[in-house]
Amino acid sequence: MENKNKTEPLSTLNITHAIFSVNRHAKTATDPKYLYLLKRKALEKLVQEGKAKKVGLHFSRNPKNSRQQSDVLVSAGDYFFHMPPSKEDFENLPHLGSLNQTYRNPKANMALSHAKEILQNYVGMFPTAQKPQKKVATNTKYQKPVFKRLGESYR
Repeated sequence: MENKNKTEPLSTLNITHAIFSVNRHAKTATDPKYLYLLKRKALEKLVQEGKAKKVGLHFSRNPKNSRQQSDVLVSAGDYFFHMPPSKEDFENLPHLGSLNQTYRNPKANMALSHAKEILQNYVGMFPTAQKPQKKVATNTKYQKPVFKRLGESYR
């Protein structure tokens, strides 16, 4: 029987599966900022290590403020991902025009928690403190509501 707690080797395939899973979950998350940051950092590191390649620029499907916007298309293994461009990308990469709607990345079934763990270990970035919870007032005493007759002042 294998040990499930054993960490998998950080192969390009495992990392791209994790990016795919994180990206898929980020699209429907209530607060996707951390997931998209994790994806971007992992893609940048893959490009830096030569395990992924920036292919070109695509027009964004969902531009901010209804203005035309471009995204960088990154090829990593059998997968293609988009990430925000840098100034150098506009100068160095060819513009590929509109996004090809017919291509789909291969499916990868990986739990979000496992995908986040892989990318956090790969990038070396871990979430900071959790969001502050609402304080529950413990010292305040309950006051009954005061009802006045119609027309009476509340003073």
